[in-house]
Amino acid sequence: MHPPSRQDYVSISLTGQGSGSYNNSKHWRRQSCWRKWKQLSRLQRSLILFLLILLFICGISSYPTVTEHLKGLTDGEQDTDSNSVLKPVIPHVLPEPVKHGHPALPEQLSQRKLSNKRGPPILHRLQKKENASSTVAEDKPAGGKREGEEEGVISWHGAVIDTEHATEGTKDREKEDLPANPEAKSSKDSEASWLEEVREAFRHAWKGYKDFAWGHDELRPISKSYSEWFGLGLTLIDALDTMWILGLKEEFEEAKAWVTAELTFNKNVDVNLFESTIRILGGLLSTYHLTGDTLFLDKAKDIGSRLMPAFNTPSKIPYSDVNIGKGTAHPPRWTSDSTVAEVTSIQLEFRELSRLTQDPQYEAAVAEVMNQVHKLDGKLDGLVPMFINTNNGQFTHQGIYTLGARADSYYEYLLKQWIQGGKKEDQLLEDYLQAIEGVKKNLLQKSSPNGLTFVGELSHGQFSPKMDHLVCFLPGTLALGAHNGLPADHMDLARQLMETCYQMYVQMETGLSPEIVHFNMHQGSTRDIEVKLADRHNLLRPETAESLFYLYRFTKDHKYRDWGWKILKNFDKYTKVSSGGYTSINNVRDPDYPSPRDKMESFFLGETLKYLYLLFSDDPNLISLDQYVFNTEAHPLPIWPSTA
Repeated sequence: MHPPSRQDYVSISLTGQGSGSYNNSKHWRRQSCWRKWKQLSRLQRSLILFLLILLFICGISSYPTVTEHLKGLTDGEQDTDSNSVLKPVIPHVLPEPVKHGHPALPEQLSQRKLSNKRGPPILHRLQKKENASSTVAEDKPAGGKREGEEEGVISWHGAVIDTEHATEGTKDREKEDLPANPEAKSSKDSEASWLEEVREAFRHAWKGYKDFAWGHDELRPISKSYSEWFGLGLTLIDALDTMWILGLKEEFEEAKAWVTAELTFNKNVDVNLFESTIRILGGLLSTYHLTGDTLFLDKAKDIGSRLMPAFNTPSKIPYSDVNIGKGTAHPPRWTSDSTVAEVTSIQLEFRELSRLTQDPQYEAAVAEVMNQVHKLDGKLDGLVPMFINTNNGQFTHQGIYTLGARADSYYEYLLKQWIQGGKKEDQLLEDYLQAIEGVKKNLLQKSSPNGLTFVGELSHGQFSPKMDHLVCFLPGTLALGAHNGLPADHMDLARQLMETCYQMYVQMETGLSPEIVHFNMHQGSTRDIEVKLADRHNLLRPETAESLFYLYRFTKDHKYRDWGWKILKNFDKYTKVSSGGYTSINNVRDPDYPSPRDKMESFFLGETLKYLYLLFSDDPNLISLDQYVFNTEAHPLPIWPSTA
């Protein structure tokens, strides 16, 4: 039996509009909206009207920008579809931000036409959002300091990467907020402005060294202190010939006075044979040749004789370390090996010391090393392993081949010894030519998606697309060989590798190269270059500037100068310390905080700035490459006169 029914709802019938059916007519909706509008208070209606007027005004003001942006996107799509030429990426020169984190005021970028007549086939860059800033502002003057900036403190700043499109046949070059471009205006004034920028960079670095590290090995610019490696004034000696070449007479005389009064090698200290040879012996010999002052030759004889105990080994392959006070030598504590690069990259200096002193012992010692390496088993098409045992004289850790650390300058010195000696030592030339063919056969590959030519590594038959920044010496060495009559395809390869080395800079958010990169080789890769976290540091290295100098000196292609200029300005932006000096950094992928390492290597003054200065000079007789050969620390030594 069911309970009695109960009415639980109220039924309401609406009349008018079609017997209660839903009506969506425009007339009904207008009445409804008007009714709701009238129900609002006067204050609410006024506020809504104000907001609508404000939105209308904003829309009118932004209309040209929006249409220009949409037009640019459309043009970009058309270029991508119709033009296979790779487009350039231009890293802008930016200032330090206002202190306390306030963003710098943006400046309107001028519209620029880019010419691809001389420019490189530079790649689109895929920038990461977390590493890019939208702030663009005027660059601060070189050597300048912002108001309120503390001495010795670096203010780091973000960078904007502007992807712009080159137009085929465009005559006008990009106009940056830089000194006069020597390509656009080839006057002596424009060249002088670039050279003066390098001098200013050197003076700034020298100021830090003089104020905080005078007579010591290396400057620590952030902490306004120094570090010692050998305790022999390494930075000062390394920079002697740079000051002479740059015409910095006052600084040179200060340094010479220190060498005269303070430099002594009679110290109970262990030094690395290779580093002390290329930096100290090479620096003193070079300065002697440039100045004619026998003070530097006497010092060179002293250090050279003190390094000779390193060759007292069972195999005549030298130990890595020498005590220049005690006259003893030894291998590293952890091994009896020396690196192949170290024992085969001291020849230019010792050979020249023998020529100047008429004492054959120096040249004989280093020639024995080259003769043994020439005969050794364990090479791959002229490529050498990285280590050699000082007891038995055999290669160790075989099966690993690289043109990076521990092997790089072996190949460089094969060619340069041949040039130094007047192109008469055929064994050196044969080993060099064979090695370059070995590089082409085993280590040369192209990246994806844009086909950058790079030099990888081989480990027990397995190829690795890893390339050290150190390998960027190779374009310059190849070009030097081609200039001295070696095959023309060496110059072609030099140009390709030079482009790759520049891309290692321009594809980083700071515009500075990391220490090591890995190239993508898989189809479908979105960018050619990847950098591991541990490899993102920049040590102010010279190899790319070195090769740019050789390529410009031999080709006169002004794009190499342009590239060098951008690198110099990025050193200024991200590594310059206001109180003096430049610092290496930990992270080239983070322009907001590259993380300073608080160290200025001696080669920044000895090599990097020297090569940039020579790159910007149009005087082919300023260290003529037909009269001098540079050692691996950028110290020029004379090519021997022919005795035939």
